[in-house]
Amino acid sequence: MEEQHNSGIGGQAVLEGIMMRNRDQYSIAARKENGQIEKVVRPYKSIIPIKGIEKIPVLRGVESFIDSLVVGVSSLMWAADVVAEETEGEDGKPLPEKTEEEKKKDERVWNLMMTGTVIFSIAFSVCLFMLLPFWLAGFLRKTGLSDVWVNLLEAILRMVIFLLYMLLISRMKDIQRVFAYHGAEHKCINCIEHNMELTPENVMKCSRQHKRCGTSFMLIVICFSIIVFLILGLFDIKSRLWRLLWRLILIPVIAGFSYELLRFAAISDSKIVCTLTKPGLALQKLVTREPDRDMCEVAITAIEAVFDWKEWQEKSFGAAET
Repeated sequence: MEEQHNSGIGGQAVLEGIMMRNRDQYSIAARKENGQIEKVVRPYKSIIPIKGIEKIPVLRGVESFIDSLVVGVSSLMWAADVVAEETEGEDGKPLPEKTEEEKKKDERVWNLMMTGTVIFSIAFSVCLFMLLPFWLAGFLRKTGLSDVWVNLLEAILRMVIFLLYMLLISRMKDIQRVFAYHGAEHKCINCIEHNMELTPENVMKCSRQHKRCGTSFMLIVICFSIIVFLILGLFDIKSRLWRLLWRLILIPVIAGFSYELLRFAAISDSKIVCTLTKPGLALQKLVTREPDRDMCEVAITAIEAVFDWKEWQEKSFGAAET
């Protein structure tokens, strides 16, 4: 399992399932209460209508972040519907099929809920990891500390809040099954990228850590924002409002550069890069759990719906190992 290639596949854990994305399509697979796996394949299309943006460094990172959030929320909602789907009424009889008007109404509600969830997710992340540390550090400024010290303490607060948040959600029992599916997603991709046949047995053998994980991306964003805001603090910006606005303005830039760093780390075998990725891999131990065989089967179903792993392995390695 020493040699590894980058398949370019990404995914996300959802309620009792997994989403896998490959180029211009993505799939979602979820296990229903009756034990069956239901899946759907959808076309992937960026919500940013700028042709060729995926080839422009930094900008493609901003696009990828926004699109991943939209696809992720849509996948979460689909999986929640599948798991909670009712096929029978209280009398035990099959529920009648919905009319076209009812389906259109459901679609409008779905789109409204998805838009609201995306906006809330972005606002919550910005407030918690960017604005809260800035606000708390503002009290320290009143004690007479220099701007350099205030900015340094703001950076420390940002990292502490991020780590505490990750620790707290990792302890929630309701979310731990999702983290197990997260582990299955990583194991499945690692299995393919280490030239192993995609079977539940082989998937279970693989690591639940992966360099392209979104958790590592979040850590890079936090670390890179600390560096950028410390540099920003060297400028004598007296207005508290302008200091706040600059932080908000620079968020897309930070996300874009962070994406490029993660992208480079995913394809680099440099010892220095591998060392720098270790904190992100260590953090993944909080947000992944060891999956069971059933979870790995769901991951395999999701990935095979959008990716011909056998063809890719033949092109990348030759023949797959057993």
